[in-house]
Amino acid sequence: SSGINAEWPLQPGSRELWDRTEMKMGEAAPKILYDTVPVVWLKPIETKNISKEGIYEAPVYKTSERRGTLSTTGHSTNFVMFMMLKSDQPEEHWVNRGVALLTQLDD
Repeated sequence: SSGINAEWPLQPGSRELWDRTEMKMGEAAPKILYDTVPVVWLKPIETKNISKEGIYEAPVYKTSERRGTLSTTGHSTNFVMFMMLKSDQPEEHWVNRGVALLTQLDD
C-alpha cells in the first residue's frame, strides 16, 4: 500500500495535549509545554473525499520559529503542510492558542 508513517511533537508553548484515550486534541494539564501525537500514516487521497467536521487543520513547521523565507511558490520555507487532527473544539480555539506541529524540537 502507499503512504508513509510520520511522527511530530506538538508546538512547545501551545499547552495542548493529545488525548490518547479519545485520540483527539485535548486541553493541557498544568505545566505541560508540549506533547507528541501518535505516529500517523500519511496517504494521499482526493480532497473531495475528506470531511473536515470536527477537525483542526494544524500547521506543520520544520522548526519552532514558525517563519522562514518566502519561496517562489509563495509559501514559507519553514511550513511543511497541514495535518488534520480530530477535535471537539472549533478551529479558532486552537488557532488562538497557537497550536502547531513541529518536525523537530529545539535543543
